[in-house]
Amino acid sequence: MTRLVGVLGGAGAVGRTAVERLRGFGLPVRVGGRDLARAGEVARAHAAEAVMVDLFDDASLAAFCAGCSVVLNCAGPSYQVLDRVARAALEAGAGYVDAAGDLVAADALAQNPPAALARHPAVFSAGLMPGLSGLLPRLLLDGSPVARLDVYVGGSVEISAASAVDALLTRGPKFGHALAMWRDGRVAPHSLAPLRSITLPGFRGRVHAVPFLSTEMIGLASAAGLTELRNYTVYATDNLPQAFATAWADEGQPPEAHADAIVDAAQRDVAAHGRHYAVLAYARPRVGSGLMPRRVLLRTPDSYPLSGVVSAVAARQVALGSVIPGAHFASEVLDPEAVAKELAADPLVSELALPSR
Repeated sequence: MTRLVGVLGGAGAVGRTAVERLRGFGLPVRVGGRDLARAGEVARAHAAEAVMVDLFDDASLAAFCAGCSVVLNCAGPSYQVLDRVARAALEAGAGYVDAAGDLVAADALAQNPPAALARHPAVFSAGLMPGLSGLLPRLLLDGSPVARLDVYVGGSVEISAASAVDALLTRGPKFGHALAMWRDGRVAPHSLAPLRSITLPGFRGRVHAVPFLSTEMIGLASAAGLTELRNYTVYATDNLPQAFATAWADEGQPPEAHADAIVDAAQRDVAAHGRHYAVLAYARPRVGSGLMPRRVLLRTPDSYPLSGVVSAVAARQVALGSVIPGAHFASEVLDPEAVAKELAADPLVSELALPSR
């Protein structure tokens, strides 16, 4: 068994890192992209195979997936890709990992699940957020009596036009609830307010933290039996929150019409504060337990390449048969300790503070 991993979008910011890490794991890699020259550049740098592929052409996609043990999708935009690559991979007898994907893609696959899903896994949201944002907090839920979990994810990085549209589409109950928290076994709507100009460990200067109870966090809170969970998206300035608010208020226009404004807002943040991104989680024990609060903190200079690291780790676990068949989300199926071990040794992680045992 070759355990060949096909990486779609292998010349992008996420895919390049994924290819490099997969080759570092000793796995053979096929790099796919519309631009064969760019794919070839990455392939030559890492002794991999380069293939031109159009993921919106059925025959081209099927040819790319043929012979792969795992297909890792780092291409987008996610709102257009949905489950088409997952279906092609499964049809070719390969496992599937998506660096993005989210609930909408998983739902599309579930509407008419292919028979091969009973034999192979499909792992969605294997990036930083969602993905690592839901995985790292699980290191705090090791049997200790946790009553409340607070999670902060964000920072200052550039956003591509495709990612901007994906972000603009992450609205509604399938994605989560703005200004909500998890309390006493259910979503408590409109229960939190944004935190303005605060300081947080791992984040630069004063930041703004906007409450958003994502479906990833709802699943985490429900599975762990938490009394309370608060989840915040952290921004370096008000630039991005204002740009998102303006776009969402303009219901008569497609999200693509506001992508440039999102890209520009992110670029202004980076120009003013530099690239940085962090995941911070606090676990607060139940009253009377005698335990102290614990935290986990990860810092990285850029979220996109680190998403490539997470997706590569997920692809290796699938290639090694460590993930059971069926559709999964990365934060729910990957081993958090195994992922943390990989991250601790990765040069893209500038800090990883884990809870003491």
